[in-house]
Amino acid sequence: MLIKNPKFEISAVSPKQYPSNGLPEVVLVGKSNVGKSSFINTMINRKKLARTSSEPGKTRQINFYNMDNKFYFVDLPGYGYSKMSKVEQAKVNGFIDEYLHVRKNIALIILLIDIRHEPGANDKMMYDYIIRSGLPFIVIASKADKIAVTKVDNAVDSIQSILNPIKDFTFIPFSAERKIYTEKAWECVDSFLFK
Repeated sequence: MLIKNPKFEISAVSPKQYPSNGLPEVVLVGKSNVGKSSFINTMINRKKLARTSSEPGKTRQINFYNMDNKFYFVDLPGYGYSKMSKVEQAKVNGFIDEYLHVRKNIALIILLIDIRHEPGANDKMMYDYIIRSGLPFIVIASKADKIAVTKVDNAVDSIQSILNPIKDFTFIPFSAERKIYTEKAWECVDSFLFK
């Protein structure tokens, strides 16, 4: 899909701030610094639409990015960032939970997991939460450029074997550096947006 005029629309912490135009939403969840903002930028071929940072825990609100008035990429704050205070963590977890519960426009959830590591306790918890929600989702193994191309398929397979041994959900690799995975990611997103 070619996105010509993507724009950041709003940062929200409560339902009354969410966009009200009814567009479908593709939601990004994952640990702090797993590459959610980089995923958005790579998909739309922009360097800095979604703010990236080498410092984890930067996103503390729900960011809505409007894609040509066709749909939103919604960037949720990362979970599992230990340097955030317990009070702040509880607050952030509260509005992530509220968004996933009340929002009716969610077309797809993308759970990002670092391809270099086994899914951690927080990843497993989020995966179970998404399964229980019944919302459509895919898992993206991010940072695929950090390992040899020849090892990518096995690494994705390993993550899927831990979370989804019966392999009835979609798990794909992604890299913000190597653009080779972008087309497959768009195919997945399109299939949920335009059913």
